[in-house]
Amino acid sequence: MRVVLAYSGGLDTSVILALLKERLKAEVITVTVDVGQKEDFDAIAAKAEKLGAVKHYIFNAKEEFARNYVFKAVKANALYEGKYPLSSALSRPLIAEKLVYVARKEGADAVAHGCTGKGNDQVRFDITIKALNPDLEVIAPIRDWGLLRDWELEYAKSRGIPLPSERKIYSIDENLWGRSIEAGPIEDPFLEPPEDAFAWTVPPTKAPDKPEYVTIEFKDGVPVALNGEVKDPVNLVMELNSIAGRNGVGRVDHIEDRTVGLKSREVYEVPAALTVIEAHKDLEKLVLTRKELTVKELMDTIWTDLVYTGLWVEPLRKEVEAFIDAVEARVSGEVKVKLYKGSIAVVGRRSPNSLYDIKLATYTSKSAFKQELAKGFIEFWGMQCIAVNRLLGKV
Repeated sequence: MRVVLAYSGGLDTSVILALLKERLKAEVITVTVDVGQKEDFDAIAAKAEKLGAVKHYIFNAKEEFARNYVFKAVKANALYEGKYPLSSALSRPLIAEKLVYVARKEGADAVAHGCTGKGNDQVRFDITIKALNPDLEVIAPIRDWGLLRDWELEYAKSRGIPLPSERKIYSIDENLWGRSIEAGPIEDPFLEPPEDAFAWTVPPTKAPDKPEYVTIEFKDGVPVALNGEVKDPVNLVMELNSIAGRNGVGRVDHIEDRTVGLKSREVYEVPAALTVIEAHKDLEKLVLTRKELTVKELMDTIWTDLVYTGLWVEPLRKEVEAFIDAVEARVSGEVKVKLYKGSIAVVGRRSPNSLYDIKLATYTSKSAFKQELAKGFIEFWGMQCIAVNRLLGKV
């Protein structure tokens, strides 16, 4: 039996690698996908080889992740339950696609991952893998074999699997678009997250006393430049993570409804994501009509829910994207954002497609707006409302 394992080099997937060999007598091929996490990928490959992987694949997928996943989320203003920019959720279908690719190339029988039975990631991986290749078996040992952390630690000691130098308090997942923090003291929803949980952002109280301004240029709904300098997607996101993070911007703490039904306290660091989405939403208001904005808000919610709940391969996602892409063809321009002690404020915007007409909007005597027409408009606009209230005796 040949199994392709999504491998991070951590305790869980290292134990899984050994167990797949021991219990299933499997040949294990490990796969690591670089979506912007800060890891020593050479060390991960060496560890996989030492633990008996017959082959190890490493994919540098940062550019693909930014262009084909993150930027789709920007167009959709993707904030699950109004808070979470889908940082981890967006990476899962990409990782699953690479696993299926390797499985096909290597003639594997199954794909394995280290997800638990409580989280959303098991849904995202399982559905995407099965949709891309229904013939592959999906193995999730932590969920399916009931593996517990203490047992894993003892098993690792008994098999000579290297253990972390210090026991981790938090469960961390990170990529270009964000950093998610779970477990440890933050499982108490009434406890303020300890400062040691954060790595990308300074506390707002310790951010600079002077505001920092950044101008983000968008083309067809996606960011293409910072402060007038054109940048590739990866560097743009990385630089904005740094700028916003040093100003205390990007911390999210909320109660989240997981796909599996649990209420979960989730903490994220998403400086670039929150800044870009706030700027993008503002630019949309400048260039789209009221009706377009109304429908797009619904489409954004549908798209976000599909991705969060593991349905990246659902045809409706692409169908919703077709509408979003059509609308975003006019969302080009610049947005000036003020970052100050944890706050994001859009303070300026301009676009060649702007629907704002100062000749109509100005309150000076030079206004081209014909105020005398408003009285007739109001008569027609409120005609039925007034009539029904008379009928019901309310007037």
